[in-house]
Amino acid sequence: MQLLRDPNVRFVGYIHPHPLIHRIDLKIQTTSSTVPPVDSLSAAIEDLTGETDHLITQTTDAINKWKKENQSGIGQFQ
Repeated sequence: MQLLRDPNVRFVGYIHPHPLIHRIDLKIQTTSSTVPPVDSLSAAIEDLTGETDHLITQTTDAINKWKKENQSGIGQFQ
């Protein structure tokens, strides 16, 4: 999906030839011959890395906030 957000990408497709073969074939077609598909793939991977890092940070912050807010109730009923 990230590749399709790139304005330089015209088509993206993949095929998984067989469940027992651990390989996928990826086809990326760009709108211009000056933009190599590898560059679009690398940019998409970098964007996904940034989004994943942001998601991990947000999740960790939310868990820590929840723990802090609910820590006073721990052990209260023992």
